Amino acid sequence: MSLTKKILSQVPGDALGGLRKVDRLWENLKQNTAPTPAAVKHSQQPLETIDFDIVIGGGTLGILIGTALAVRGWRVALLERGILRGREQEWNISRKELDAFLELNLLTAEEIDKAIATEYNPARISFTNTPDIWVRDVLNIGIDPVYLLETLKQKFLQAGGKLFENTPFKTATIHPNGVIIESENTENPLFSTRLLLDAMGHFSPIVRQARQGKKPDAVCLVVGSCAQGFPKNETGDIFASFTPMQNQCQYFWEAFPARDGRTTYLFTYIDADTERFSLETLFEDYLRLLPEYQNVELEQLKFQRALYGFFPCYRQSPLKMPWNRILPVGDSSGSQSPLSFGGFGAMVRHLKRLTLGIEEALTSESLDKNSLALLQPYQPNLSVTWLFQRSMSAGMNQKIDANQINQLLAAVFQVMEELGEPVLKPFLQDIVLFPALSQTLFKTAICHPGLVMKIIPQVGIANLLDWMVHYVNLGIYTGLQPLGKAVEPQVKKLGVEQQYYFHRLVEAWEYGAGGDY
Repeated sequence: MSLTKKILSQVPGDALGGLRKVDRLWENLKQNTAPTPAAVKHSQQPLETIDFDIVIGGGTLGILIGTALAVRGWRVALLERGILRGREQEWNISRKELDAFLELNLLTAEEIDKAIATEYNPARISFTNTPDIWVRDVLNIGIDPVYLLETLKQKFLQAGGKLFENTPFKTATIHPNGVIIESENTENPLFSTRLLLDAMGHFSPIVRQARQGKKPDAVCLVVGSCAQGFPKNETGDIFASFTPMQNQCQYFWEAFPARDGRTTYLFTYIDADTERFSLETLFEDYLRLLPEYQNVELEQLKFQRALYGFFPCYRQSPLKMPWNRILPVGDSSGSQSPLSFGGFGAMVRHLKRLTLGIEEALTSESLDKNSLALLQPYQPNLSVTWLFQRSMSAGMNQKIDANQINQLLAAVFQVMEELGEPVLKPFLQDIVLFPALSQTLFKTAICHPGLVMKIIPQVGIANLLDWMVHYVNLGIYTGLQPLGKAVEPQVKKLGVEQQYYFHRLVEAWEYGAGGDY
């Protein structure tokens, strides 16, 4: 019996069956065999009545923005395919990012404190044969999703929001003045709205139709568990690696204290080549390497949960919707960094920006596809991370030294540590700042020229030239950022539509330069 079968048989629920179900989705993605849905249609007939300003498909993270819009007085309906309830596994985030809930009047300070299930310090970055790097207050908060979502759900309902559980999205028909959403719930089959928000994630039928079967440019595979019995559980690992490349990829690790044990993840960046291994294979390696990683025997551990998934990434991001009156948010938008898992943290980061932007779009009736695309703008500080992701992976038939990726990352993180927290901390939270990036690149090139030269053939000249465009744009956006604040008083004299366009431009500069940090 494999380690995976042995351990997952101890986990409550059908963990092995769940893993294999996700593996079938991963296989379909590699083979590109999944049919393209016909989820969005058109009609030239105007709607006579419209019941909602916003309908949101996907409740788990959709409740965040749904509540934010409902408390501001908009008519919001939220469609959830099952029962809206948070998972048991905590969501990790940095405390400062939780301020968005206060600013949008979603949670009180007391409710935020109650939502925090775990908090630890410090966190480690670790590579073989190099000193560990320790940081404080980065991704060190574990939020209880069950409490958070239930609290937001009650506030959503109190604000007049309409929640429809067990109501899977089926199709959307776009009319000149609104959208009709058809669900698979026979008791609540139709919803009419001015704007449809797609918060159904990477595998939303709307997203799949918009992408027209295009395979992702990269994928992050993740497996892990939450278990009890670890001898030490006071600190965390944000990023750790202790093995050379294997299975034609580099393995990376994370670890966090959890309310009911310790969560450990193994993840890797790969392409979607048909020869890539399965999640079950990765889980087997996770269990094989976990004792060495955490200095513990598997027999000492009591496994509470198994964790597994894959996260597709596309270079052409955020996703531009080809339809009016539909806006993707969260993972549906593809606007998360290719280095991160997206999800909760990415949603919270953009929550205030999206809430205020959607409100302006509705007020000014800026609901055509080009106007809505401004709410998910090009962000050079995310686009530059594609080269980082590429430098942490290898093609299926690419030959590189087995220790090259670890050596490069160890050198870069050492340089960032020497440059100080203003350089290191933003990067660890998926925010790339032009001054910090420039300092890191310059010092790495001076101190480690040999490693830098090895990267060029690994990532390819074309990718390097493409990256240079985003790097230059990052500098331009950084320079433009103060301009928006300077002319804001004059903008208030403009009409609502002109204000909408100006605010989206200023936000693009701010978020595109990492100015929201």
